[in-house]
Amino acid sequence: MRKGWLLLLVAGMMLVSACGAGNTNGSPGASGGGNASPGGNNKAGAGTLEKARSQGYITVGFANENPYAYKEADGTLTGEAVEIARVILERLGISEMRGELTEFGGLIGGLQAGRFDMITAGMFINENRCKQVAFANPEYSIGEAIAVKQGNPLNLKSYEDIASSGAKVAVMTGAVEIEYLEQSGVKDSQMVITPDQDAAVSALQSGRADAMTMTDPALRSRLASAQDDKLERVEDFEQPVIDGTSVRGYGASAFRPADTEFVEAFNAELEKLKESGELLTILEKFGFSDAELPGGMTAAELCG
Repeated sequence: MRKGWLLLLVAGMMLVSACGAGNTNGSPGASGGGNASPGGNNKAGAGTLEKARSQGYITVGFANENPYAYKEADGTLTGEAVEIARVILERLGISEMRGELTEFGGLIGGLQAGRFDMITAGMFINENRCKQVAFANPEYSIGEAIAVKQGNPLNLKSYEDIASSGAKVAVMTGAVEIEYLEQSGVKDSQMVITPDQDAAVSALQSGRADAMTMTDPALRSRLASAQDDKLERVEDFEQPVIDGTSVRGYGASAFRPADTEFVEAFNAELEKLKESGELLTILEKFGFSDAELPGGMTAAELCG
């Protein structure tokens, strides 16, 4: 009799243990990738947004790239991507943004590792990045540009010109321009990879590079800051054509793939900014015009 009672007791304990095993908050196998809310009611993708609302701030990754996201001399975090996100996040109930400075090439890895919870760096949406992060819809659309020494001594007017001339070109690590250069025939040995925009300017000034390339608003901004009359933007630069299509980049904020609710909420507020004209007002403060508005393009279309 006693033996039967013991068997029943052990069976009951095993049943209770089994039922409780599926309710471990924040475990590697839990929905939301470990971003479970304290109450344990986290839905997939809801954790980051709920946590940021609760604590009143969110940490964002940026690469000190003007005009997209950078710190001013007094330490203020700003830029088109930052200011657009700031307005949206405030309307989502998140009052403060804390920046985490990271080299551009390390932004996606930093997001995945949890060093910050979103990327506000004006990052171009492309299919490769779409496999690693979840993009919000685009904030802007722009083309590429190059700068050279005054007088353009090598007569560089396209990436193909750089390839055929053997010229050296400075480009920021992790930037989409690296792919465009490769597709245009520029060899790895011709690329001077720099950690940031200022280093690209220095490479051109010092003669380590014959040209530098970045997006047009970024290049205009860096030349204005450099105040070096020995450098010039190539006015008649030909936009790269990749696989038969003229390249035009679309920049957006990026999130972890699990943060679906966060992305949807962010997109809803971004759409309101587009409709009200507030998006253009913010962009204009950083040298953009209505020609750089993203139109009706979506992240889903750009991710293919």
